[in-house]
Amino acid sequence: MVVSLALIVAFMVGEVVAAIAGHSVALLADAGHMLTDAGALGMSLWAARLARRPARGAMTFGFKRAEILSAAANGLTLAVVGAAVAVGAVIRLVHPVGVHGLTLTVVAAIGVAVNLAATAVLARADRQSLNLTGAMSHLVTDIWAFAGTLIAGIIIITTGFDRADPIASLLVVALMARAAWSLLRASGLVLLEGAPEHVDLEEVRTHILEMSEVTAVHDLHAWVVTSDLPAVSAHVVVLDECFADGSAPQVLDRLQDCLAGHFDVAHSTFQLEPASHMDHEDYQHD
Repeated sequence: MVVSLALIVAFMVGEVVAAIAGHSVALLADAGHMLTDAGALGMSLWAARLARRPARGAMTFGFKRAEILSAAANGLTLAVVGAAVAVGAVIRLVHPVGVHGLTLTVVAAIGVAVNLAATAVLARADRQSLNLTGAMSHLVTDIWAFAGTLIAGIIIITTGFDRADPIASLLVVALMARAAWSLLRASGLVLLEGAPEHVDLEEVRTHILEMSEVTAVHDLHAWVVTSDLPAVSAHVVVLDECFADGSAPQVLDRLQDCLAGHFDVAHSTFQLEPASHMDHEDYQHD
């Protein structure tokens, strides 16, 4: 992340100068997106360091959710910058301004190379992290954005069609909107305690009920603490004999092995209870 951040910041400064000199809204839009890239990488670095702090006191899971908050912030910045770029591009479509095609083409070509290098470096990190996915989304979107800007520059050089510049900007906006929606949807699912996509609660229930000692399951919950930490909890009604003969711990072991083996959920919490205990639970649900 540090290497990628250094590459992005260095290029962004040069791009702003080139955008002003070349009268290019597409380059300025790309520079604005690069600024959000830099912010995204910086925030991702901070979140990754924060997430490594151990759990203590009131923070029983530590600060692992910091990565999810970072991903949500990255999605939000993509949406906001995309809206600003769209407004500028529409204005340029209605009132076109002369654009220096050669400047546009050269800077865009360098931008593709820089973002490819930054993406290649970042790809070595943990690909399961939603925080990293957020940072990667910024960089991948920029690669496509610069590719579009490069094509716009070539069109302007060969045909003099200056509106190619804002048209390229609108294509960038579409890519930013798609990346923003993906990040906001994924991070929102985590923050709203939605079940992980790879965990089907009905399948979990079926697997639990297949155990001969289990008679019912209720208060079944599944959520994601952070990208690589899904969790499941449930109240499991077992035969009275399990408490009488001391086999309840073995039932618990098998339940947890089932969740880890079939659903890749290592953090599971089960409350084992006899059938008579259900009368004391006023707020139970399926």
